[in-house]
Amino acid sequence: MTTVTLPTVSPPPGRYAVAPGRSFAELTAYYGPLATLRRRVTLTGASLTVPESESMSDSEGARPVFRFDLAGTMEASLVSEHVEPLADGRHLQLLADLDVRGVAFPVLLRLRVVRCAEGRLLVVGSTRLSYRLLRRATGFRLPWSRPATRLRLLLAAEFA
Repeated sequence: MTTVTLPTVSPPPGRYAVAPGRSFAELTAYYGPLATLRRRVTLTGASLTVPESESMSDSEGARPVFRFDLAGTMEASLVSEHVEPLADGRHLQLLADLDVRGVAFPVLLRLRVVRCAEGRLLVVGSTRLSYRLLRRATGFRLPWSRPATRLRLLLAAEFA
């Protein structure tokens, strides 16, 4: 059996947005191994900005910027500071700030590129957050009836 790695195509420079109904965000709270809360979070906007001198595989120059705006249970915005393609070419690692109530909380978001074609990019990713650290830093709280030790934020978006 042979494994073939297909080359990824970077989207052309420009600003891409997510069409309504083409995105998904979910917040899951865990207490130990048990999920105590699973709720969809409204993704009010998502955008990808690719600078002129950028291809996703370059190690020099400006990097693309991902932005996800959330509403509902978690009113926040997630803005990438640094995007790094991983060795397999199908995954991106984002160092980002989760801005909750005006306080930036550092996040490591890993995205899998599901489809990358001319002018389209479909990504799915998740990040895990310590609920205690997030609560102390930003004041974000879950209902008292939902204990949690960690949170998982799942994002899926198709940029066009």
